[in-house]
Amino acid sequence: MSDVNSELKNIIEAALLAAGEPLTLDRMLSLFPAESRPSKREIGDALKMLEKDYEGRGIELKRAERSYRFQTREKYGEWISRLHQERPPRYSRALLETLAIIAYRQPVTRGDIEEIRGVSVSAELFRTLLVREWIHQVGHRDVPGRPGLYGTTCKFAEHFNLTSLDELPPLAEMRNLEEIGKELGFQLGTQSELPIAGGVADQADLLSPEVDAVQADDQRAPRGIESPEPAHDHTRVGES
Repeated sequence: MSDVNSELKNIIEAALLAAGEPLTLDRMLSLFPAESRPSKREIGDALKMLEKDYEGRGIELKRAERSYRFQTREKYGEWISRLHQERPPRYSRALLETLAIIAYRQPVTRGDIEEIRGVSVSAELFRTLLVREWIHQVGHRDVPGRPGLYGTTCKFAEHFNLTSLDELPPLAEMRNLEEIGKELGFQLGTQSELPIAGGVADQADLLSPEVDAVQADDQRAPRGIESPEPAHDHTRVGES
């Protein structure tokens, strides 16, 4: 390995550790002045070196969509979880259903989601997904009213540790939501499982964001999402 490549690898390693968020190739390139900027191929070679350097260690270099980050290896999660005493957040069935429909059927409109779920989708639920940057608007459907089309983002892939959308769990007809949630690392919850302060559930932006319209829906027997073969249009997935 040349001194130049070794130094480039060290710079990329330091940047990934210091950034506190995943970095794209373009973001890494922006670290260098124009007159001494490496090529994308050279950045890619440095990333491959780092991936090899971290083989067999407690952390690994992980690619999620178009971004890269260091993370602890999954098999050490049992020990790492003891560093965090707070309970993991629980998500409502309504939020999980909506997110699953967007992930598997994107790009979709709110009308598409409501037709599949059979109930209205509240503005608060959509706001939660947008604020968390798990979904974003990718365009408009060319029909009267031009409803917005939504798809998942790179942050969705990063949060659920997906290199690409092709790694989503296979979706069979009438698949149980608990199975999908388990594979994506979700925990389903209801308002009754939350601590209540002043009449408002804590973490309400994540849990049971729909109230009246979804209460009856969430109490029904678990149902899956009927869908044809998943269609992933990667050109519509936003970059972080």
